[in-house]
Amino acid sequence: MTDLHPLAGVYAAAVTPYLGKPKTEGKPDTAFDFESLAVFLHFLASRGCHGLLLFGTTGEGPSFSPKEREALMRSLRVIRHQVRDFKLLTGTGTPSLSETIELTKLAYELGYDGTVVLPPYYFRKVTEEGLFQWFSEVIEKAVPEGKHLLGYHIPVMTGVGFSLDLLERLKAKYPTRFAGIKDSSHDEAFASAVGQRFGKDLLVFNGTDSYFQHALKNHAQGAITAPANLISDNLREVWDLHQAEKDPSEVQAKVTEQRHFLEQYSPIAPILKGLLHKVHGLPHWAVRTPLENAGEKTIEDAAEKFLKL
Repeated sequence: MTDLHPLAGVYAAAVTPYLGKPKTEGKPDTAFDFESLAVFLHFLASRGCHGLLLFGTTGEGPSFSPKEREALMRSLRVIRHQVRDFKLLTGTGTPSLSETIELTKLAYELGYDGTVVLPPYYFRKVTEEGLFQWFSEVIEKAVPEGKHLLGYHIPVMTGVGFSLDLLERLKAKYPTRFAGIKDSSHDEAFASAVGQRFGKDLLVFNGTDSYFQHALKNHAQGAITAPANLISDNLREVWDLHQAEKDPSEVQAKVTEQRHFLEQYSPIAPILKGLLHKVHGLPHWAVRTPLENAGEKTIEDAAEKFLKL
């Protein structure tokens, strides 16, 4: 298939290589496993990822300060050249308009290919006009011409979502800079409605592996998911078969089974980090409180069952 958006493809909503405590006391931005970043990047690329999203939900974005996010964003930028054409997205949304603008500006200054921006998620009864004005200010102050911002539609977490009318207003006003959305609504009907309303004029990344094929049929142009840390090889096969106009149903069935298995462990970041270590030999990175690390017995049992899928 042709006429795809430059960002189209399969992305891992990457776990954050967090060490659990700073290497240098009093400097929380030293609490990342910078030394293993290249290994993780090569791992994801070798399993079919076109790119990764840093500091999404799986990456525990809201748990890290702007300064901490900046430290990891800069380090990842330095090594990205090691994997040709590997795309970098980063989550930059916070409830603070000024922080969101600064993080979003920084991402483009560092050469990131796009940003994924949560709506301001404290005032849950905010009006659609308020959201439109908020995103307009972010785009006008932080997104250069020719660059791409994605709204992050995950109302189950934020309590604030994107209506079809809001998407249409933002797309009409900023046809290039407002590229589209990461749809983590877990709502097949919404995926259908977005596709019917916008076709491929709106860049939509599916966030729910279990209906990736359905989303692609409804003009989605890729996926950004948590399980892609582990199953991007299968997601990439669904993608490649769809692009070749072949039927990916058999592979999609396996992806759906894997997704449903991983959904038993919620929040998902702790078990993903445990399985990346147990199954693939990556370092066993920690999660930041209030999340809790998965126990060794839980990881062993999950690994045994996952490998049988």
